[in-house]
Amino acid sequence: MEPLQRYVAEEIATDHAEGLLPRREALRRLGLLGLGVGAATALLAACSSGDDTPATAPAPAATTTAVPPGSAAALPTTPITYPGQDGRTLQGAWAAAAQPKGAVLVIHENRGLTDHHRSVAGRFAGAGYSALAVDLLSDHGGTATFTDPAAATAALTGTPQDRLLGDLRSGLEELGRRAPGKKLGATGFCFGGGLTWLLLATGTPGLAAATPFYGPFPDNGDLAGTRAATLGIYAAQDDRVNASRPAAEAALQRAGLPHRVFTAPEANHAFFNDTGTRYQPDAAAEAWRQVIDWYGTHLA
Repeated sequence: MEPLQRYVAEEIATDHAEGLLPRREALRRLGLLGLGVGAATALLAACSSGDDTPATAPAPAATTTAVPPGSAAALPTTPITYPGQDGRTLQGAWAAAAQPKGAVLVIHENRGLTDHHRSVAGRFAGAGYSALAVDLLSDHGGTATFTDPAAATAALTGTPQDRLLGDLRSGLEELGRRAPGKKLGATGFCFGGGLTWLLLATGTPGLAAATPFYGPFPDNGDLAGTRAATLGIYAAQDDRVNASRPAAEAALQRAGLPHRVFTAPEANHAFFNDTGTRYQPDAAAEAWRQVIDWYGTHLA
């Protein structure tokens, strides 16, 4: 199992342990990833408290009337297609800033290009950064063809890592064509955060800045091939992803990259996604402020 596949499998097991997924659904999703019943059961047990009793669902997040950070000024997105490798056609959502200071590639979570990630592209455009939210399920007809989010996740994790990275580089090329002369950044979330780190670790000289949100750092990752100023976003309660944070910080230091790490207190994995159960509005607002400040320094 490749690292990103392992990451997604562990995420499913963690969601079960925290009461977000019933056992039957967790086993179904792990089966879609290719895990047999024995391996899936063992993974659920490893991520649970050890007594195999049903987890208690967390209390619902407090409701808030505040709009998600950046939404008030967000601009609309437009569906686009653009060329990928080997003559393939890729899909995405484009948001053009009126007077762009830079441009940002938005890399989605493991369920594909959802309305949330389109909204993030629109928020960047409203803040002055033209943005392209990629759809890494383009080869399957796009995320919209999936009625089962778990099937979309399985299709993503079944895509070879080199193909995913190639599609992201094609996205950066398209971003450069649509925002000529502007510095480029990349912001990814969860699965997309891991892909952002992979982009940096596999060498992306044209990337001026990056802000990966709670993404796993690749095993033995080396950032010597990039010059991107990097702001790593983490959550204090996200023990699984935080386990790779020291390696990320050490790699950033070795590469001599401008960098900073922000850890949101009292927040868990996926705290920025206002459509999810772990949304934490205060943490999301502060993370957004830091990202916009970071791009203001390194892209504008």
